[in-house]
Amino acid sequence: MPAIFKTVPWQVDQLVSGVKQGSISLPDLQRPFVWPATKVRDLFDSMYKGYPVGALMFWDVPEDGATRKISSGIGVNAQHQIIDGQQRLTSLFAAMKGVNVRDENYRNRRIRISFNPFTERFEVRTAAIAKSPEWIDDISKIWDADFDEDEDFFEPLEAAGRELPKDQRKKLKKTIQRLEGIENYTFDVVHIQADVEKRLVADIFVRINSEGVSLKAYDYILTWLSVFWPEGRDDIERFAQLSRITPQGATEITGERVSWTPWNPFWKVETGHIVRIMVAYGQNRAKLLDAYSNLQAKDRSTGHVDSEKQEHELQLLKDALPVVTNHVNWTEFIHSIQLAGFRSESDITSDFNKLASYTLFLIGRERFKVELTELRTLIARWFFMAQLTGRYTGSSESQLQRDLDLFAAPEVKNADSFRGIVENAIRLALTNDFWEVNLPQQLVSSQYKMSPSYLCYLAALNILDADMFMLPMKVSHWMDPSIPAEKGTEGHHLFPRAFQQRELGITDTKRINQAANFAPTDWQTNGIISDRNPAEYWPDLVAKRSHGDDWLGQQMYWHALPENWHQLPYDDFLEQRRHLIARVTRDGFEKLGTTASVPQLTTDFVVTSEEGLTLEALLDGNYLLPGDLLDPIDPDWEIDAVITDDRTIRIDGVDEFDSLDEAAQHVGVDNLSGFEFWGLEKDGGLATMAELVSDGPRAPELVEER
Repeated sequence: MPAIFKTVPWQVDQLVSGVKQGSISLPDLQRPFVWPATKVRDLFDSMYKGYPVGALMFWDVPEDGATRKISSGIGVNAQHQIIDGQQRLTSLFAAMKGVNVRDENYRNRRIRISFNPFTERFEVRTAAIAKSPEWIDDISKIWDADFDEDEDFFEPLEAAGRELPKDQRKKLKKTIQRLEGIENYTFDVVHIQADVEKRLVADIFVRINSEGVSLKAYDYILTWLSVFWPEGRDDIERFAQLSRITPQGATEITGERVSWTPWNPFWKVETGHIVRIMVAYGQNRAKLLDAYSNLQAKDRSTGHVDSEKQEHELQLLKDALPVVTNHVNWTEFIHSIQLAGFRSESDITSDFNKLASYTLFLIGRERFKVELTELRTLIARWFFMAQLTGRYTGSSESQLQRDLDLFAAPEVKNADSFRGIVENAIRLALTNDFWEVNLPQQLVSSQYKMSPSYLCYLAALNILDADMFMLPMKVSHWMDPSIPAEKGTEGHHLFPRAFQQRELGITDTKRINQAANFAPTDWQTNGIISDRNPAEYWPDLVAKRSHGDDWLGQQMYWHALPENWHQLPYDDFLEQRRHLIARVTRDGFEKLGTTASVPQLTTDFVVTSEEGLTLEALLDGNYLLPGDLLDPIDPDWEIDAVITDDRTIRIDGVDEFDSLDEAAQHVGVDNLSGFEFWGLEKDGGLATMAELVSDGPRAPELVEER
């Protein structure tokens, strides 16, 4: 049997040069770089100390380069494709050459690793390090041909007043030379030979990528596509990338006018989402592991690969991808979410609902030929129902498969049959018992910002064209992500927190923060109400802000206020209001799809004002400090999170993250940004990130103390 692989030593400078020249195909630097900067720091520290950092694995390309042309160099066919060690090689190349990588949102960022020759410490560059002459603030300078240790390190150090004895200067020079010598560090590189069958390479690739990590099912398919259909894999990556970038942003990046991208306020698409939709639409399968097994087309008893079946399954995905990424399909589905009353990603608690509903949209349009106007409405109703009932929580794959089977069943596929399936499923899910019993019970929750039921209530208010609580301003305006909030969005406690604690003796935050105790208003109204007794502030608000009996009656209806609510015992108020919220939600849903439906469809989406309020920016501005303890805004969440001296968020003393978003996603949050999810313990309470910013930077003496 011919050898499958051979092991060859490569020095770091050879690896970095190979990537730069294009002979080594580092998967596109436009793909998200997932390592935190602290891990890059540790990699350089280990190489500096001579520690082992693991082998790399390349897949060699045939000499003619005919079968695979892979990324990187301009006009250069790569000789080696990396299949294990991508993050390490990306770290080496980016940190040593000073080039940008893309973060999880595909924004450009630099990996700047600093080195202190006095202490021989590596750190992620901070503002303080950048100002200190004792540090080489960016080690990429070391390997720059123009770097001169006397001019670029010793002279600024002496100019800052640091006198160096001759022996210390000599020692520091040796230390800098040792740092430079990292380029001679040797990796063992396992080369899979060019003539190895693709199926074996795919098997090796999957096994390597699954070692030591919890590999998600879609990763298997993406890995398989990297071998058998790299162009498709690239298209998936590109669509996911563009979903994080506005047309304006894409124009700035490419230097060419870009008129459309998949960007929208509802969905930051991941490659796994696209794979799921391709599999569901193309192969009519919800379970990705089953789809992967079919792509392998391997007989379990004999190990024989059915090449015809394999090609057929691959072709189904090839046919599905252009349908999934079609501009019209995508835009019209986004309109369906808008039509359902939702306005931003934070209103939607399930990514699976989005991808499942989009799959059904594609089935309705492509196979049932449903006219777009009707299809938008049907999918809007389906989407609303799925969020309200938690249809795709729990056994989401199993539920999606049942739904796919429903739409696969009819022999005649036309608009009537599609409509019938949708409305029948809705009728079975949203029974009278659901509206009158189940939904009020679901509203027994202290997670109003994350409660599917309460968020559907807000969507219903949007559909009903409701005004905000005691304000002649539309709820839809308040929910619009393109309009920045002055101090963040406000959910007013109808029975204020301090009032409950002071006069009712209620200290349980879960009881205080019941979803049924909130109403949407602006921060000024919230400030006016402050901590007053509802029996005091409600008559005052009515006297000052009422626009007549009809408007006040509408206010009572929209905001589900029981008769004489301000005089009710707190628990009686909550119980009555839950049922009224359920009634308003039902009214909004039933109005959805009628000619009287109000939500207006927009085609231009604007980036929110929270863009750029990153962890790094909050630390640089002294809004957050190392040592700060972060807590979820929702009191039901108990997480140990702290800002480290390395300017990361450490969760439960183990995992570290470079951004608020990454830390939130790690604990399972996908409908709120990290900026919205995290708060800071402050003065015995919890301040939101928006409040921290509005309060201004921390006092200099506090910064010094830390």
